[in-house]
Amino acid sequence: MLRFLFFVLLLELNVPLLHAEAEPVPPPVESPYEELQLIARTIQLIRQDYVDESKTGYQDLAYSALRGMLDTLDPHSQFMEPKGFQSMQEDTRSEFGGLGVVVTLQNGMLTVINPMEDSPGFQAGILPGDQILKINGKSTEKLGLNDAVEKLRGAVGEKVTLTVNRPATGELKDYELARAVIKVPSVKDSMILPERVSGGPTIGYVRITQFNSPTATELAEALDKLEKKGMDALVLDMRHNPGGLLGSAVDVCGEFLPPNTMVVYTEGRSPLREYRTAQRKRKHREYPVVVLTNYASASGSEIVAGALKDLDRALVVGETTFGKGSVQSVVSLPDGSAARLTTAKYFTPGRNLIHEHGVEPHIRAAMTYDQETRLLRSRRLREDPAKDAASIWDPQLERAVDALQGALLHVRNQ
Repeated sequence: MLRFLFFVLLLELNVPLLHAEAEPVPPPVESPYEELQLIARTIQLIRQDYVDESKTGYQDLAYSALRGMLDTLDPHSQFMEPKGFQSMQEDTRSEFGGLGVVVTLQNGMLTVINPMEDSPGFQAGILPGDQILKINGKSTEKLGLNDAVEKLRGAVGEKVTLTVNRPATGELKDYELARAVIKVPSVKDSMILPERVSGGPTIGYVRITQFNSPTATELAEALDKLEKKGMDALVLDMRHNPGGLLGSAVDVCGEFLPPNTMVVYTEGRSPLREYRTAQRKRKHREYPVVVLTNYASASGSEIVAGALKDLDRALVVGETTFGKGSVQSVVSLPDGSAARLTTAKYFTPGRNLIHEHGVEPHIRAAMTYDQETRLLRSRRLREDPAKDAASIWDPQLERAVDALQGALLHVRNQ
């Protein structure tokens, strides 16, 4: 009787019975107006009550809010004031003023990815992995990446003091550097390796320091000269290469791959986008290639290494790359400032994510701290890497040559 009365009560109250499917509750519709009112109210409160009136200009407060919004997303998204936006546009040109130190934020620390060759930072002995603790005596602890780059730039000839921590040795040192016009070399040390290094075969060697507008053209000219000397195989050295222009990296891939080959693609909020090699009249180069990479190979160099690896066009020798594989879109704003926003991530042709993973080598070959320091020192002193005992302190190059010897033997036995 009690069960019957309970059942009737449920019907009268329109309570759904067991096993009946409930109507899905739609999620609340987000509206920006309340949050915008909150921001506007806070700005007005600061202007009205903050003790230092000189810091309460509308532009200053708006820029600070925009900077905070973008800085919290990831280390590569940032708000750029007009001056910073102009500096960023200069980065991809052949030359610009500064210290020649490529930096990123790593675990909250302003960290050197690579000092550009022949730059003040390189000549002073700054190394990849160094942490910049202070710029002109002021801490970089709460400094955004874009603000740090602005402080590193300035008038040519003006001196800048960097306080640098070297995690590898625990050394803390001040470097006084003078800003200079940085001429960015793209392709260097093009040569046929001497027989004592190559072991007999005619092996070419080319080093790409970064990817800018003329890189692919410079590489093509270097390869043409080496081929006229009878080059049978190539070592393409991209160690300490921080990247650069995406189009340039794709064009470098086009030197070794057929036209219309997909070398990298991006995935993000917008539809998938593929980047392919261009159509060209000249036949692509078909001799064996080894790509040399290390922990400081980033961005464009990872795209080249990942593409040639996944498409079985080259062996990768050395260390896993840096893992900088995200796409930043820069949108200019009405007052000359800009928002740099991470909008996608790069994937190799084999669907391997580059960002925070890097490109793993086929053959692992590490260098000790002393070996790498000597190698970079030889570059600072402009020593010919084929002279003296260079191969002794470059085990990665030795492994690359070993791999090419095996590849050439395999080709000849086919």
